[in-house]
Amino acid sequence: MKVVVLCGGLGTRLREETEFRPKPMVEIGGRPILWHIMKMYAHAGHRDFVLCLGYRGNMIKEYFLNYEAMNSDFTISLGRDSRIEYNNEHSEQNFKVTLADTGQSTMTGGRVRRIERYVDGENFMLTYGDGLSDIDLDRLIKFHQSHGKVATVTAVVPSSRFGIVDTGADGRVLQFVEKPRSESRASAGFFVFRRDIFKYLGGDDCILEREPLERLAADGQLMAYEHNGFFYAMDTYREYEHLNDLWNKNHAPWKVWQ
Repeated sequence: MKVVVLCGGLGTRLREETEFRPKPMVEIGGRPILWHIMKMYAHAGHRDFVLCLGYRGNMIKEYFLNYEAMNSDFTISLGRDSRIEYNNEHSEQNFKVTLADTGQSTMTGGRVRRIERYVDGENFMLTYGDGLSDIDLDRLIKFHQSHGKVATVTAVVPSSRFGIVDTGADGRVLQFVEKPRSESRASAGFFVFRRDIFKYLGGDDCILEREPLERLAADGQLMAYEHNGFFYAMDTYREYEHLNDLWNKNHAPWKVWQ
């Protein structure tokens, strides 16, 4: 099944890293977070990717154009009969990556609409280029196929970034809960769509998370797959540091591949 990854945003809240590179190229453990996302999908057998490029998309193109040379030993013959012989194999075999320029200022729904021609199956997956999870993709797909609706969104229980202080009238702390989990669920992305989703998408100013998903919900065509495991989005420098800390300590829950 095709995997579409939204890679075009500005990442303004992570300006320390995104000033000079697109957010999907910000590194976790020495590899772009985009690499980690693709490895998650590949582990489940999904190696056909469509990347929706925008801000500094040329850097993502250059990364993949140079991938073989930068991840393999090679012998190069110079001169008129120049050629390159790769001497070993990296672990990203049989990956197919379509890099599509979807515009500098296009919104998420518009980006998805622009890559319709690259989606050739009845269903496809879509995720953001900045979120990591230990989600069971096989179960997600089976859930999507079981209900027959147009769209499935993965829903997680978010944790508050702040401790909650419950106080009495006199100011006495009755209860303190450090970073409690919410009673409501939030979208983590990791969507599965039928091709019918393209009927819900408008022009370049179309925001996927607004009118399209709202209309799908109103039409009874949006289902939620509940994921209770790990999910973390890299929106700020603090979150960037946390993901790197998990990786460096070998405590990265999203590393499901060997």
